[in-house]
Amino acid sequence: MKRFETIAIHAGQEPDPTTGAVVTPIYATSTYAQEAPGTFAYEYSRTDNPTRTALQTALAELEGAGAGGGAVATASGMAATALMGYLLKPGDHIVIPNDAYGGTYRFIARVLGEQGIAWTVVDQTDLEAVAAALRPETRLVWAETPTNPLLRVVDIEALAVIAGTGNARLLVDNTFATAYLQQPLSLGADVSLYSTTKYVGGHSDVVGGALVTADGELLEQLRFFQNAAGPVPGPFDAYLTLRGLKTLAIRMDRHCENAEQIARFLVDHPAVGDVYYPGLESHPQHELAARQMSGFGGMISFRTRAGPDVAEKVVAKTELFFLAESLGGVESLVEVPALMTHMSVAGTDLEVPPDLVRLSVGIEHVDDLIADLDQALSG
Repeated sequence: MKRFETIAIHAGQEPDPTTGAVVTPIYATSTYAQEAPGTFAYEYSRTDNPTRTALQTALAELEGAGAGGGAVATASGMAATALMGYLLKPGDHIVIPNDAYGGTYRFIARVLGEQGIAWTVVDQTDLEAVAAALRPETRLVWAETPTNPLLRVVDIEALAVIAGTGNARLLVDNTFATAYLQQPLSLGADVSLYSTTKYVGGHSDVVGGALVTADGELLEQLRFFQNAAGPVPGPFDAYLTLRGLKTLAIRMDRHCENAEQIARFLVDHPAVGDVYYPGLESHPQHELAARQMSGFGGMISFRTRAGPDVAEKVVAKTELFFLAESLGGVESLVEVPALMTHMSVAGTDLEVPPDLVRLSVGIEHVDDLIADLDQALSG
């Protein structure tokens, strides 16, 4: 059986049969000539495109989707989220975490909610609470692990059992961990969701998303809805994402290594309060993370001891950590979630602390990153 690093470089990416090119070409075409109606594998690039097919094949194999499963690449992570929404109808119910990406909550509350789909917010680290939240009309348990931005870790295998007791599917947003560190499908999840904009692309130069499943019937539903509604990535976007995917493993190793050292630095810094990183022994779900993941990721959040005003000053003073939204690129980023990525959850059960700072730790030299944070925190 081939290893992750080999699959990422070779799956779906055989040399081009016409030219021998070892890199999958960018098929910049909207349509395809056919000898007779329906005789060619490709008809129209909204439906599919060879560059996109290569990306989807690689994502599916990395996730272990199996012969009956596959991946659907989308125009963004939110496009992947919306595609799952097409599976629901008025009267259905979703269980969502109390610590989730603000855009996910906004879509569920403001879009699906206005279409008659109900939701319940639950601390998904409390498995009894998740089980109690299920209803006969529950169709989806939506999980993130690690969560955004508080880095909670939830038990995928246990959630899959709970969802399976009803008529619900389990979706895991695996953006923070990636398939390199965590394999939701092998733990019983029905769908892995990604913003491939983040670690999969890895260079902050492309926006994309993906859904991966081992369920062939579900895969066909998702492909039908994508073709019908059109949230597809262009061939250049697919190419960039596929290029990033080739180096995902080596980048994630450095992200993890840097983040662990920075997390331990932050724990000892006098200006820092709570530090949220699954690799710390003090993290409430550290043992679960060690069992469920092969590494602890490149994301860290922490609270400033002196309050939100200090948090804003810290993020304005960093030099190597760019003050910016998004995450998962080779460069380090810093933000205040309450004022940036999670403004949409203000006043809800998902509201985040105003003094919380979130770091996306890049692959620069860790000593330089620590020095940058030290001067920003100590000034």
